[in-house]
Amino acid sequence: MNGVNPIGNSAFFVRQHYLDFLNREPDPPGFGFWTNQIDLCGADPQCIELKRINVSAAFFLSIEFQETGFLVYRMYKVAYGDVNGNSTLGGSHTLKVPIIRLNEFLPDTQKIGQGVVVNVGNWQQQLEDNKNAFAEEFVQRSRFLSAYPLTLTSTQFVQNLNATAGNVLNQAQHDQLIDDLGGGVKTRGQVFRAIAENQAVINNETNKAFVLMQFFGYLRRNPNDPQDSDYTGYEFWLNKMIQFNGNYINAEMVKAFITSDEYRHRFAVN
Repeated sequence: MNGVNPIGNSAFFVRQHYLDFLNREPDPPGFGFWTNQIDLCGADPQCIELKRINVSAAFFLSIEFQETGFLVYRMYKVAYGDVNGNSTLGGSHTLKVPIIRLNEFLPDTQKIGQGVVVNVGNWQQQLEDNKNAFAEEFVQRSRFLSAYPLTLTSTQFVQNLNATAGNVLNQAQHDQLIDDLGGGVKTRGQVFRAIAENQAVINNETNKAFVLMQFFGYLRRNPNDPQDSDYTGYEFWLNKMIQFNGNYINAEMVKAFITSDEYRHRFAVN
């Protein structure tokens, strides 16, 4: 039976973004605001297209996602670095790609976002408590302890994390974290979180994370999962984001994903 794809409906579109990027049902004020952004266009197709792109990107750029999903992404980067992926863009080659996988990203992001709705209640304290608890739990995982055993000195712990993160700390930050850990001012989890929240990590990883979240959020898969077989698509869009200095509108990245057959087929009724 044929029918109209519901993703074309602004309310459905906005609610799906809450589910896909914030892992929760929309709060009424936010839902009304973002739906209205699109509905104000009336029947103007060009206006609707641009507003849908901007509304969609706003979920990645939101405080809530930046402090949950993007933080989780950066924690995996700081802890474990990157991995090699295959691409055929411009000829067969390997490239460094994010190590985090969708089945890791989703539950960890949900842990940090649990009970958090920006501008509702004591959300800032709830978020802070969640981030602290998650960082402490993360550094106690067997995978982390294998990479950073408890036998490491404070200096070794900080230096190893910093190296994996891409040597993001300046000398003062580096020395302070060593002193804080050695003196018991900060725990391992707090030091780990501090590096993941370092502005240099944020700057270095924003475009990579934005591209990865197109696959995680819209397509609900890893970049090299079927219908792709490698990271050619990921590299293509990362190059576009770099080329346009992170301007997702000029790069036409968000537009491409939200109008793609793969995204639309998630909601197809025919």
